[in-house]
Amino acid sequence: MENKFKESLLDKNTLSVTWELVPGRGANEKAQQTAIASAEQAAKGGRVHALTITDNPGGNPAILADYLGMEIIKLGIEPLVHFTCKDKNRNQMESQLYALDRAKVRNLLVMTGDYTYSGFKGRPKPVFDLDPSNTLQLITEMNKGLEVPGMKGPTYHAPSDFFAGAAVSPFKSTEAELMIQYYKMKKKIQGGAQFIVTQLGYDARKCHEVLQFLKVNNLDVPVVGNIYVLPYGAANVMNQNKLPGCVVTDKLLAELNTEKTAEDKGVGQRMLRAAKMYAFMKGMGFAGVHIGGHNLKYEQVEYIIDKGEELSPNWQDYIKEFDYPQNNGFYYFEKDEKTGLNTDRPTNRANRPLDAPAGAMNSMMRGMHSLMFTPNKKLFPVLRSMYHAAEGKKKAEKRLHAVEHIAKVVMLDCKDCGDCAILDIGYLCPMSQCPKNQRNGACGGSLDGWCEVFPKEKKCVWVRAYARLKKYGEEATLDVPPVPPANWDLYQTSSWSNFYLGKDHSAPILGIKRPESKIKK
Repeated sequence: MENKFKESLLDKNTLSVTWELVPGRGANEKAQQTAIASAEQAAKGGRVHALTITDNPGGNPAILADYLGMEIIKLGIEPLVHFTCKDKNRNQMESQLYALDRAKVRNLLVMTGDYTYSGFKGRPKPVFDLDPSNTLQLITEMNKGLEVPGMKGPTYHAPSDFFAGAAVSPFKSTEAELMIQYYKMKKKIQGGAQFIVTQLGYDARKCHEVLQFLKVNNLDVPVVGNIYVLPYGAANVMNQNKLPGCVVTDKLLAELNTEKTAEDKGVGQRMLRAAKMYAFMKGMGFAGVHIGGHNLKYEQVEYIIDKGEELSPNWQDYIKEFDYPQNNGFYYFEKDEKTGLNTDRPTNRANRPLDAPAGAMNSMMRGMHSLMFTPNKKLFPVLRSMYHAAEGKKKAEKRLHAVEHIAKVVMLDCKDCGDCAILDIGYLCPMSQCPKNQRNGACGGSLDGWCEVFPKEKKCVWVRAYARLKKYGEEATLDVPPVPPANWDLYQTSSWSNFYLGKDHSAPILGIKRPESKIKK
């Protein structure tokens, strides 16, 4: 079967257009009827290449995006299903992917997902078993033909045909947040992301920054720009980061406040703003645009496309209208004063101040790591021998685990996962200090360095990790291939034992092999 969305996105002569539908909570409610009616219009209109379907946005329950995707594909238009990691473990994800593959729903936008907010009789338990990098690795393996271990050797499934992408947020104010976003984007691409969609923001220079970053890093991946038709009410919510990751500055909010006093309540101006974004994104070289907006009608989508095409020959004239920097906001590249966009020269980050404290605890943890956890150096061989000798002796294992656990609870609020990732994140624990347990980089929800879930209360753990490492000129150690997910076979076992004996995820990364078995005489 042809995939019109994939073809449009990979065609250099086509600007791919997707339109976002938010189907809402319920099965046979007005929201679902409206979504299907909109899909029918888009299918008949022929101007939209795919319809994106959100997956429990805002951390609230909604109809399964997969099922609506199955309905929509029967109407003759491609669905682009949001596939988030917040509500399901890796087995449920795999099951879900089998169902999507069987139904020929192939286009996926893989994201971390909003932290769970509301549900039946209270806030639901968040899952976050795999992150987007790991999920994309699973999808890549399924596209090859997933290897399934068995008693008589592995078997291989028929290859699937997923076209999976990922998201990135360039609209970050601090150096640490932005660099972590770009490091994580590279991991997602290594994991198998076939396209990138930007988060929501209105700073043209930041939109251009993503394209420039990919170019200088020789990453040839199509990018879809995010266009949201922005009324004042939604803008006010985004300005307070109540829709995490969606950035509306005070300057833009003030402009919208003025526009809403017009006779049409600002509708005309915000539609024109969306068309101008379409124009400059096409001019910059985006492969596609993602159009969204509350209660947006198909006729309005067509207006944005038609007006955007009309304006696109003069796209550079509109850049100055999208000058919305964040307060003291960091840009990866130096500014091109002539165009108002970016040069290809990275900003000198060497002497910039740290975005989070990196004090005494950091120094102590570094010292402990150097002394105890550097393979084949200092105390590592002694401790490896000690844990090897204790292996299989329940009382000895229990005593060693108790000492370790007390120390790590005091220092890190350890959750005893048994597959410790502090070496991957600046000697900080993603299981206790990141509500989403992210092992491969921050989600897109932070604002000014603060955690999405605990704003103004806790700094994002990845911002802290970046600051800790930058203090020693080692921040680039976060720019590595995807870190494996936690292995729950190791839950509530000694992570030190698992590390020294080559059982945890770091063993293949650091070259730590299992010790040879004791020779029985």
